[in-house]
Amino acid sequence: MKIASYNVNGIRAAINKGFIDWLQATNPDVICLQEIKAMEDQLDLELFTNAGYEYNYWFSAQKKGYSGVAILCKKEPNHIEFGTGIESMDFEGRNLRVDYDKVSVMSMYLPSGTNDARLSHKFEYMDLIHNYLNELQNEKPNLVVCGDYNICHEPIDIHNPKMKGVSGYLPEEREWLGNFIDSGFIDSFRHLHPEKQEFSWWSYRANARANNKGWRLDYAMVSEPLQEKIKRSVILTEAVHSDHCPILLELDL
Repeated sequence: MKIASYNVNGIRAAINKGFIDWLQATNPDVICLQEIKAMEDQLDLELFTNAGYEYNYWFSAQKKGYSGVAILCKKEPNHIEFGTGIESMDFEGRNLRVDYDKVSVMSMYLPSGTNDARLSHKFEYMDLIHNYLNELQNEKPNLVVCGDYNICHEPIDIHNPKMKGVSGYLPEEREWLGNFIDSGFIDSFRHLHPEKQEFSWWSYRANARANNKGWRLDYAMVSEPLQEKIKRSVILTEAVHSDHCPILLELDL
């Protein structure tokens, strides 16, 4: 099973940059999208159906043109879970899950901490989602949580590990991500590539992407019962439809 994840920074903008052609060429079974910045009724859904993704699910933020997640599937899931049932997380459209017989896949978009108010919201979300996923693992032990976590975990995950006081690399955020992993998840990319430095996001400023001054913010976290099923986990740095690039996980189910 091929599972992709991509913060598209606006699905309509990504489509205009060739996203559909890329999707067909990459051909994942399931793709999790973050930061779609669109309502379902603003999209031509036939584009996805014609690309082979007849089953596409959208969970938008209440605020138009902001946040939102989606999952596109080739095969119909057994169940689709829109949100978490926790209002402070769901009003910005940050969690969507599909369940299959052998695996459940969540698209998650963790808030960024761009100012004090947003950082406070980010920490609240981090606590809530960790508790939610701890409980969910009891019900869905074969769980993949893909998405933009907006946190670099280790010094290898950021171009400048001496950076201080910037959300995304705060000690408290990094500690949370470590605790998240310790609670029963595997960072699939780091599991297979313990010493490889690759990034999944670059600022639009100062030619950061051309100079590869990036951050690894996007993860395919796999619950421990699936550890032996991890076949491949890569960062697809050549895709350029967004300030992020996609990641790809292959499970041998």
